[in-house]
Amino acid sequence: MIPNLAELIAVVLVASAVLSFAAIRLLRWYRARERTRGLLRVMSGLSSDYRRDVAIADGNGGALHIDFLLLTAKGLLLVDLRDVSGNVFGSDQMSEWTVMNGPKRFTFPNPQAALYDKVAAVKSFALQAPVDGRVAFTGDAHFPKGVPRSAIKLDQLAVEFPPMNPDALSTATSAHRDAWNSVLTRLSPSPLRKRAAI
Repeated sequence: MIPNLAELIAVVLVASAVLSFAAIRLLRWYRARERTRGLLRVMSGLSSDYRRDVAIADGNGGALHIDFLLLTAKGLLLVDLRDVSGNVFGSDQMSEWTVMNGPKRFTFPNPQAALYDKVAAVKSFALQAPVDGRVAFTGDAHFPKGVPRSAIKLDQLAVEFPPMNPDALSTATSAHRDAWNSVLTRLSPSPLRKRAAI
């Protein structure tokens, strides 16, 4: 039996919709994968070793999530990622920061307080090595009223922690290797992986 024209058109429309949906999903997956690869290239360029999506004890029976912990020439560095686009209004003293992107507006708690807690937790196991932290914004974020103390654009991390060739970086980080190994024994995989952030 030959299908009539209406049935044929319906089949073609359904097939087109399914293929379009699949293509969009595939494109999103590919873009997310490329963003993750780019982020990992940045982190590996800044450090001789790093850990991603780990947890460390907070000293009160809980655990703190760390997006990235890096062994850099300057010591240990925690990086808390924020994927934000638009104008970010925040300061060291403000309890909430605001993001305005066209008609969209939302707030989130000042991330620096949590970052300081994470830095303190890592310091407690890092022997005498320097430990620092940054809230790195991975999206198209702008700070029209000034950048808070621990906030930074992801691409600016390479200015503050310049990439080095692998041999020079290994030599520069050797002074912090014992501290790094001490901290590694206190880390566990974090269930709070920020898939959306990267």
